[in-house]
Order: sequence, then C-alpha cells, then structure tokens
Amino acid sequence: MQLPEATNFIEQIINEELEAGKFESVGNNIKVRFPPEPNGYLHIGHIKAMCINFGVKERYHGTLNLRMDDTNPAKEDYEYVDSIVEAVKWLGFEYDKLVFASDYYDRLYEIAEKYILDGNAYVCDLSAEEITATRGTLTEPGTPSPYRGRSIEENLKLFREMKAGKYPDGARTLRAKIDMSSPNVNMRDPVIYRIAHVSHYRTKDKWCIYPMYDFAHPVSDAIEGITHSLCSLEFENHRPLYNWFVEKAGFKAPLPRQIEFARLNITNTLMSKRYLKKLVDEGFVRGWDDPRMPTIMGLKNRGVPPEALKKFCADVGVAKAYSVVSSAQLDSCIRDDLNENAERAMAVLNPIKLTVTNYSGEEEVDFETNPVKGVGARKIKFTGSVYIDGDDFSLDPPPKYKRLQKGGTVRLKSAYIVRCDEVKLGKDGKVEELLCTYFPETRSGSSEHSDIKAKGVIQWVDAKYGHDAEIRRYEPLLKDEEYPDQDYAERLNAASEKILFGKAEPRLWECDENTPFQLIRTGYYKKFTEDGKLVLSEIVSLKDNFNK
Repeated sequence: MQLPEATNFIEQIINEELEAGKFESVGNNIKVRFPPEPNGYLHIGHIKAMCINFGVKERYHGTLNLRMDDTNPAKEDYEYVDSIVEAVKWLGFEYDKLVFASDYYDRLYEIAEKYILDGNAYVCDLSAEEITATRGTLTEPGTPSPYRGRSIEENLKLFREMKAGKYPDGARTLRAKIDMSSPNVNMRDPVIYRIAHVSHYRTKDKWCIYPMYDFAHPVSDAIEGITHSLCSLEFENHRPLYNWFVEKAGFKAPLPRQIEFARLNITNTLMSKRYLKKLVDEGFVRGWDDPRMPTIMGLKNRGVPPEALKKFCADVGVAKAYSVVSSAQLDSCIRDDLNENAERAMAVLNPIKLTVTNYSGEEEVDFETNPVKGVGARKIKFTGSVYIDGDDFSLDPPPKYKRLQKGGTVRLKSAYIVRCDEVKLGKDGKVEELLCTYFPETRSGSSEHSDIKAKGVIQWVDAKYGHDAEIRRYEPLLKDEEYPDQDYAERLNAASEKILFGKAEPRLWECDENTPFQLIRTGYYKKFTEDGKLVLSEIVSLKDNFNK
C-alpha cells in the first residue's frame, strides 16, 4: 500500500508498523480515538490532541471514535458531553462514532472477573490511605497487602458482593496483582474497581462499583479495536500498566499501542479543567464560555477562528519533549487569519466630540472594506459632526506627535483633513469638544491638488449615525508568563477584563451577530448584542509581539 510521507514521529511509527504487516489482519485499517472525560469543558490543550488524532484518521483514511471516558460519576454530566460534541464539530472535525466507556460496564466487569479467575486480581480491605502508605517510594518497594493471598473463590465472592451493594464506600477495592517491588510505582497492585454509591448520569443506579480510569481506558481501546492510543506525555509511565491490562484481558492481536506526545503548555494560560471549573464556580468569570477562558467554547465565544487554532497547533508541531509555547504565537495565528478575512470598520473607545464648523449637510465617503482581499469599498455617512478617540488628541503633545493638537491637522480616515481651531474644556478640565475647520479639496480619493498636509490618519464615528457601544477588552487570566511554584489564585489577573463605553459606526450595529471586524488602529473585535445594546468584544490586539 502507498503510505503517506511521515510528518512526525507518530506517523513514522505507524508507517513502520504498516510496512511490517502488523495490521493486515484488520485490513490495515488504522483506528484511533479522542477520549475526553466529560467532567468539564475542553480547553485549548485538547485541540492539539484532537489535531493529532483526527490528523492520523485523515492521513491514513482510518476511523476515529469520540469516546467519553465517563468512569467518575460524581463529576460527569450531559452538559459536558454536549459541550465536547459541540467543540469537536465547531473545529471542523468529523468522528465516525460517538461511544462511552459506560457502554462497556458489563464487559469491563466480566474482564475483571477474568482477572480474578486467572489469579491476576484480588479484593483488598485496605483503605485508600493505607494503600497509598504501603505503595512504597521511587527507591523503596511497596508492602504487599495482607489480603493479597485470598483464594480465587473468596475474591470472586467478595467482588460479587461489592457489585451487589453489600459494602459501603471505601470498604473494599479490587486490585490488580502485579508486582509490589516494581520500579514503576504504577505497577504496584493498582486499584481496578472502587465502591461508590453514586448515581451515574447514564447508567443511573445500576452500578455501585466503578472501574478506575487506568483499567477502563486501555480495555475500552481494546474492545473498540483501536490500533493506536495517542496520549500526552504524563501517561508514559502508565504504558506498562496499559499493556498489562490489555494482555491479561485476553484480547487478540493486534493489540492497541500507546504512543505519547508532549502536551500543549502556553504562557499566561491556565491549562487545567479542575482550576478552570473553580474559576466558574467562584464567579471569577461569567462561565465556561467566558471570552477570557482558554476553553474551546470560550475561544469560540471570543471570536477566534477555528482555522487559526488548527494552524497554531500545526506550527507548534508534534514533539516528545515538554515545552512551553508563548501566547504571542497563538495571538499571531489568530491575527493572521483575521487580517486576511475580517472586514474593516471604525469605532472609538474614548469618544471626544469633533465639530467641523465650516461644514453643512451630509455626504457619503468610500471606506475600504478589506485591503488584503481587495474586495472594494462601502459607503459611510459623514455629517461634519463626529467622534474621535481621546487618544488621538493631546493638549500637551510630545515631540513628533502625529495626531491632532490645537492648531494642528489630521486626516479623518476616508474623509477630509481637518485643523483644530478651538478646544472646549469642561469644569473638570477634560476635553468636551473640538472645533475644527475642514478643507474641501482634501477629500480622500479626490484628484484636486492641495497644499494642506496631515501626518496622521485617525478613525472617527459620525455623531448623527453612530451607535453607543460597550467595548470589552481583555488581558490574560494569569499575570505572569512563567510557571512559579505557587497557587494559581495568587497569579490571577483581577484586571483581565476592562469595559469601556464608546461609539461605533452603523455597520457594526447592522451586521450579523458574532461577525468579526478589524477596528482600524484599535484591534480585532467581535460584534454581538446583549440586552438590546451593541457590544464589541476584543478577539486579539493589532500589535504582533511574536517573532515569526
């Protein structure tokens, strides 16, 4: 068969196995899975895992199961299942089948009994704390459980009584019988089943014992005929245990192979569902889809294009070694996509009234929609009474100041050059209004010659036709770029959201919900309405700090 050229070490391994004929018995069908636990919303770190797994499916014309690894009923819910399915579809990935680990509870129980019958598992009465205390250290072996020598008959009886609900939570566990002196601590008789009288969101109260992840995950892979279990690097030390569970269950070759890759770590970014849930529960953010959240739904709500996220993961690449990626690289990918595809518009975040005293009536001026794509211009109303941004005027300008000052000139984007003749101040000393003169011969696109020059070009919003707008600007949730050994709460940025009240041109009110724009000289924003008001939510700034 013609194999695709390997683009990373995972594909190189798959190619070598295919060439060796490892999968001939299954028609050389490469089968992978994406197996999140439905205990929270997926975050940007999961996108890398998705890109790798779905990428293998596409390059090898294989199949992929989207599997919910739902073995912890106390924390799982349909809300999270729905959010995961929505996230996968929003990113443009297509899976072949949606499955659940809980689909296999009966089969997993049968396999656990097989372990007992084969002498590979036993019921243990030690508490969770006692099991931890007897597990040993990296340099010292563990201490065997006093219940390790129970007979097969007694173990089978006790395990069935556990299933029947005879014992309270924590009274007993089923443990694998492997090697308490193994240098790999994960192999020191890990727990396979624990008692938990908790209703499962799918199976309800059918079960009061639940399989542990380290057991259910590899066996579910084998049940589904997965050929490659692609997972992040923290599971590398679990690989011998993964193989043990599959082999002892008696599955036929080819058995699934676990391959680990480095997970995605980004500066200034909280990458833990547990901590992200805490931010939601404590009200630090509006919800899982808050635009500041690194969740996929948060990124979607922020207005980040899905293709930019996939491009970012492709640029980061697939590696074996731990590394931290700059958040500036992510912003750069988002910015590149929006620069090419987003329509241009004008808004002012800190409005100051500017009145052209020698202008009357109104007219339409041509505003370029997207200079990158060259899609032409649209018409904008100009009445001579406009708002400009407060940052574009100075009463005491620094040297080489190129924006508006008293006696100075500036071009209103796509309109005219104006000169500031008078500044009206309020009682608090702040600028209330600028009275200006315009020069008719300086209209943008005009063929008339003018000796009037302006060094700066600024955005504006017409006072008659513009709309009030709430502008939301964002900073990272974490203040520092590094990963100091301290509680994440000490690193939270209390000023991660800043709300301003400005003015926006009519196009921003009239367009469809969630349309992204480049607000010229300001940043990339998404438009939406909330309680009947116009909201402009920042996607990413204009300034690119990433060295490509």
